[in-house]
Amino acid sequence: MTIRTAVCALALLAPLAASGQPKEQYTYRCTGSDGKKYYGQTVPQACLGRPMELINKQGLVVKRIDPEGEEKARLAKEAEAEKKRELDAARQDVLRRNRALLATYTSEKEIEEARNRDLRYHQKGIEEVERRIADIKKRQVQFEKELALFNDASKGSPPPRLKEEVSNAEIDLKAQQGLLEAKKKEAASINARYDEDKRRYQEATGKRRP
Repeated sequence: MTIRTAVCALALLAPLAASGQPKEQYTYRCTGSDGKKYYGQTVPQACLGRPMELINKQGLVVKRIDPEGEEKARLAKEAEAEKKRELDAARQDVLRRNRALLATYTSEKEIEEARNRDLRYHQKGIEEVERRIADIKKRQVQFEKELALFNDASKGSPPPRLKEEVSNAEIDLKAQQGLLEAKKKEAASINARYDEDKRRYQEATGKRRP
């Protein structure tokens, strides 16, 4: 039995004590964990946290007390209240976002225009990265030509500067290729974002198709 359950049991009995009726009018009865029956004018220690019956002088059961059941019911009620709060918060968030959406766009056409602007801007970013990649590859071709001049043993080893530039070009190329790959994936995210805005706009304006 947990402390919470014991406190719950005592709380259930508090209204009876506060009713103005003497406690001695009632007897508490329960079956202990050992299977034995326990009785008492006050709650027997063996009954704490267990289902009990409250018996009057005539031997009639006037109340049945189930601390565990009451605790479960309380927890279920709290969980239901918490779920309701979360749903209410989610609805308020949707309303807030819809108000912001309607303040941004006055038609589905404006959403599509915004989508096209973002996609054009995004495409320019892709083209810029592609130009940088092309420039790096041109430099690499030039470096290869310079290195070829040192294939003749009489000219000795390539200068450290050339080796460093070759290495830096390889690093830059990999970085730009990774950036290009990431930017190409961003197009799908942009379209998904505007698709969602359009869906929410249709719902907010009652134009959502079934």
